[in-house]
Amino acid sequence: MTDAERCLWQTLRGRQVDGLKFRRQHPFGDYILDFVCLDKKLVIEVDGGQHDERKEYDCVRTLDLEKAGFTVLRFWNNEVMQELEAVKERIWLEVERLYPIPLPTSPLKGEEIKA
Repeated sequence: MTDAERCLWQTLRGRQVDGLKFRRQHPFGDYILDFVCLDKKLVIEVDGGQHDERKEYDCVRTLDLEKAGFTVLRFWNNEVMQELEAVKERIWLEVERLYPIPLPTSPLKGEEIKA
């Protein structure tokens, strides 16, 4: 793993993000996914400078994963290293967008509606 991947792994491991289980360096078809939450079908990729030269490959890879039902988030190494809180927020927002927690439609028995 790169330094950025190690840094992000410290955030993702141990169900620290919304209680989700992430795996690292997980094989899927012909690919090795940097991080994946299989339950939510969320893939997180951390890209270094070499990915600037592999844009076409990364696009094909992302499309293949999306066809398989995954959502793919990509971050640059420097984003993870310099803006970790913003990266964590983006991951959390994506989880909330994909799987919102439903609000109760009516108050629970014995509760009042507060105006």
